[in-house]
Amino acid sequence: MKIDANSPDEYVEKVPEERRDSFKRLRQTVLDHLPAGFEEVMSYGMIGYVVPHSLYPDGYHCTPALPLPFMNIANQKNFIAFYHMGIYAEPELLHWFLSEYEALNLRKLDMGKSCMRFKKWEEIPFELIGQLVAKRSPEDWITVYESQFKKKK
Repeated sequence: MKIDANSPDEYVEKVPEERRDSFKRLRQTVLDHLPAGFEEVMSYGMIGYVVPHSLYPDGYHCTPALPLPFMNIANQKNFIAFYHMGIYAEPELLHWFLSEYEALNLRKLDMGKSCMRFKKWEEIPFELIGQLVAKRSPEDWITVYESQFKKKK
């Protein structure tokens, strides 16, 4: 379910009403824990959190005109999605998150490489997501990104 929006605020207002409060809370959780330097933007039709060109002029290696992506939140057809490239790129961060999630005794996490899908949006582990968001600064992400993804010249 693609939401056409020109700003994060417009995106949130277009989220279906039954999910909007949970989606707003997820966005606010990210914003409350977001390390200085990341910027909230519209990215790939979702709300994105990126390293701006002012901190990383090279931008995203696939499309250098774009800032370096790190996290996204989105309303999808059957779930609310939270995307975090750090858990994709750093096995120790993924292990930490999965261990902490398991300790919450919630239902099995529906997860892809960097995407967590929350079909029961009222069960999103907001506090844990806040902790995850706070764990990596833009500088941390640049270091991991350059070592894992960026092709050497």
